[in-house]
Amino acid sequence: MSCSLLTSNNSTIHLFFFVTELSCYCSRLYTYITTMSCFNFENKNICNQKEATDSDEVKETECTLDGSVDRHGKQAIRAQFGRWRPGTILLVNQGLATLAFFGIGVNLVLFLTRVLGQTNADAANNVSKWTGTMYLFSLVGAFLSDSYWGRYKTCAFFQAIFVLGLGLLSILSHLFLLKPKGCGDEQTPCDSHTNLHKALFYMSIYMVALGMGGYQPNIAIFGADQFDEQDIQEKKSKESYFSYFVLALNLGSLFSKTILGYFEDGGNWTFGFWASTGSASTGFLLFLLGTPYYRHFIPRGNPFSRFFNVFVAALSKQRARIVPQEGVCSHELDTKTYSKNGWRKIFHTQGFTFLDRAAVITSPEDKNVRDQEKLCTITQVEEVKCILRLIPIWLCTIFYSVVFAQMSSLFIEQGAAMNKTIRHFHISPSTLSIFNILSVAAFIFIYRHVLNPLVTRLRNKGLTELERMGIGLIIAFLAMMAAGLVEVFRLKYATVDCNKCENPSSLSISWQIPQYVLIGGSEVFMGVARLEFFYGQAPEGLKCFGNALCLTSVALGNYLSTIIATIVIKISTRNGMPGWIPEDLNKGHLDRFYFLLAALITIDFGVYLFVAGSYRYVEPEVLDIENLDQGKIDV
Repeated sequence: MSCSLLTSNNSTIHLFFFVTELSCYCSRLYTYITTMSCFNFENKNICNQKEATDSDEVKETECTLDGSVDRHGKQAIRAQFGRWRPGTILLVNQGLATLAFFGIGVNLVLFLTRVLGQTNADAANNVSKWTGTMYLFSLVGAFLSDSYWGRYKTCAFFQAIFVLGLGLLSILSHLFLLKPKGCGDEQTPCDSHTNLHKALFYMSIYMVALGMGGYQPNIAIFGADQFDEQDIQEKKSKESYFSYFVLALNLGSLFSKTILGYFEDGGNWTFGFWASTGSASTGFLLFLLGTPYYRHFIPRGNPFSRFFNVFVAALSKQRARIVPQEGVCSHELDTKTYSKNGWRKIFHTQGFTFLDRAAVITSPEDKNVRDQEKLCTITQVEEVKCILRLIPIWLCTIFYSVVFAQMSSLFIEQGAAMNKTIRHFHISPSTLSIFNILSVAAFIFIYRHVLNPLVTRLRNKGLTELERMGIGLIIAFLAMMAAGLVEVFRLKYATVDCNKCENPSSLSISWQIPQYVLIGGSEVFMGVARLEFFYGQAPEGLKCFGNALCLTSVALGNYLSTIIATIVIKISTRNGMPGWIPEDLNKGHLDRFYFLLAALITIDFGVYLFVAGSYRYVEPEVLDIENLDQGKIDV
């Protein structure tokens, strides 16, 4: 059957053929992606060879030192693959994908209420489920990438689903949902919809969630893979890349929340959805065009089986008392074996001594044992330790996400209860998020060009990731204090007997700017450092899983924020009291809720200091590139 889109006068038949052709395109696209990212694993000795140029001069071909390969499985030549050329492509790709995602998500509540006729509570609940599901899908994408597909194929596959979901949503909205024409604004309601149309709508937005969720944890890591951390200059570039990645994310969000949000709020949903589809498609095309220039890392197989084997081996040797040290009654492969496979050995560390038993050689026969359920390598044990050490840090970052979640919820409600007119211009409370994005750009510049060079000059090294994350928590505390103080003065200048009036308080909405700026500053220190930390400290085969942990902490932070608010409302509304967060904020005490969050994040910061103070950074062995040159990569 031809893959050209068939047309029909009947909209239902037209949609049927679209879905049919959709599956056809998916099949062809998957075949293309598989071909483009096919590793043949033939690793010829091409590094450090002498090549003759046209002028018969001789030059040395330098390869990367971190075990990265090109798309054919050969060692990546530094000058031909990776660095800023594909890195810039991936940054633009991330910005366009973020623009497309928030072009749907930022006003999805309004679409559900105005177009599908849902209540505010049902719409908010459905959006929360949709957002949470997107973050859960990030674990799926991370698992497939780390275990089987690799970063490139996973990013391409889920981006394809993302684009197709957006296209389906755009067509559904144009043909079925936005009837009569022009409905969907505040004045014109839309007609009722059939169960089939609703089912297709939910299928389309969950395709968007699946695509974005599977893509998001991989794209940041794939971009970082383009820089060799064993090279001094490229290591600095990798640190810059994470900052620019967060900036690209915020710039894409800025455009969707302002320009697209303005059109969609006015009822131009089809334009907004098609713009999102065009943005995602452009980003996907750029991603595919960069295929010849990417560096890759070979996936290492299912990590859960390796972890399970460590625990089984440790339990089977409960009486063993020897703590493994390399070469002393312990099992470990030599550097040549690891380098041949493009992996790096991790040295033994103290802590979690129970797991060390998994690598203990209890009898001479153990040296010949090939059953990994009885004997594991020290590196395999240390991989498990890495994840166990990351969990406490990860738990401390969840509460930061609680604070960050207020920017899209209570900050908006607070701004709506203030004087929204500045010099005859009406300011929408949601548009103040632009100051958050501008703050991110400003703080990135200040950190990279002022603060970090100054700290490096004073103590001969820059701020570590854990130190920067701690600074992010401090700035988040200041943001909550600033929001609480603004609310104190908003209540002081509140309008008496205001029942759905235009300006419930005479205090200008511009006083909210500092709290948005502080949230942006905290995002630079916490968000960027969190990306770098989980990327650097996660084991070789779990880099994407580490980034997925960052994303799930955002989801859990949103859920925890809802739980805290629910508990506060239930307690504060006893005995007929209006509570801290009532419908009419002039009758409540939102300031007390902000101060409560400030107190809670202070406690979280204290726990974080203890956990971070006892954390030991993992430093894997430098890859033996000479052994990597020989033979064939074993996978």
